Amino acid sequence: MKISISSAGQFHAFDLARQMELRGHLQKLYTAYPLGKVSGIQRSKVASLPWLMYVLKGLEKARVTSPVEYLNWAMIASFDRWVANRMDQCDVFHHWSSCGVASQRAAKQRWNSAIVCERGSTHITFQNTILDEEHRIWRMSYRPVDSRIIERELEEYEGADCIIVPSSFAARTFVQQGVAQDKVKVVPLGVDLAMFRPVPKVDDVFRILYVGQMSLRKGLPYMLEAVSGLGIPDCEFWLIGSMTKEAEPFFKRYDGCFKYLGSLPRRELHQYYSQASVLILASLEEGMAMVQAQAMACGLPVISTVNSGGEDLFTHGVEGFIVPIRSPEAIREWIVYLYENPDVRQEMGQAAMKRVQSLGGWDSYGDQVTEVYRDILGLPSYNRS
Repeated sequence: MKISISSAGQFHAFDLARQMELRGHLQKLYTAYPLGKVSGIQRSKVASLPWLMYVLKGLEKARVTSPVEYLNWAMIASFDRWVANRMDQCDVFHHWSSCGVASQRAAKQRWNSAIVCERGSTHITFQNTILDEEHRIWRMSYRPVDSRIIERELEEYEGADCIIVPSSFAARTFVQQGVAQDKVKVVPLGVDLAMFRPVPKVDDVFRILYVGQMSLRKGLPYMLEAVSGLGIPDCEFWLIGSMTKEAEPFFKRYDGCFKYLGSLPRRELHQYYSQASVLILASLEEGMAMVQAQAMACGLPVISTVNSGGEDLFTHGVEGFIVPIRSPEAIREWIVYLYENPDVRQEMGQAAMKRVQSLGGWDSYGDQVTEVYRDILGLPSYNRS
């Protein structure tokens, strides 16, 4: 098989490309990242269009919003046309959503390639609706998803032979929006088991951890409310991740009940997971929060919402707990339970680590995606072992 992969952003596209390279299937990786940011892949198999990404990232860091929206659209459309015009022959063209209208059409017409659309989150209409609802709840202004991007994604969903999503929750949102169930394939994301590993905990503090963006989408207000009402001794709440303007009022409201560590290098995160007692995640919407598997690999039980994709990683009551969205009470209940039952907490952490190790990391992910390719091409199943 010859597999071409296209993604303007990094996401887990580089991990997928490395897996296809290992199997001898990678034809080309198309990216808007500089070549120096791509490792583990032959340079001859990487095509890069980085010029708009430099500008976009600079404006995002400066929190300049209006040009970012315009440039994001310009980058997506330009990148898509660029891929369409230079595409090599391939059996499967696998593109990330938003960036594949012209290129999936070119792959189909020019090479009769099978088309796989990767959507790392929920159906875009569901995403837009629930985030609009959440901003209304907190009486905050909401900048909706650009209608042009919604139109692009809907066209891509229609044109694809298969849509890959990382969780059963994300798949359900596609079926709810009228996409045929057999068209949507669930492939949970992998985790780097060499990078995410436990190191000894240096104290006895019961430490609650959240890793991710500080935003309404991630359920920040519900986590802060849950922890602020705990009232238990020898307890800390650490927050790691980038800040958004919408999070600032909640940081002021709950000042004193958490320690904000800011954004940290990915290679250092295992040290912080290892000093924690439980990871919490209150997301309203996402495909699969990768921090769950990272924390589990470091021996942490997880408390996360059903909308975080956790049901495909762990079993409720075994390696963690799955709670409803917008429920600080449920989060608080299980935090207290783990605090009051250290033996159970230890058992769940060990079970979490074993569960993630059994999933096989990125190699297993690569196997599963390969099977999706073989299925849509009508090839017999192949077991690498």
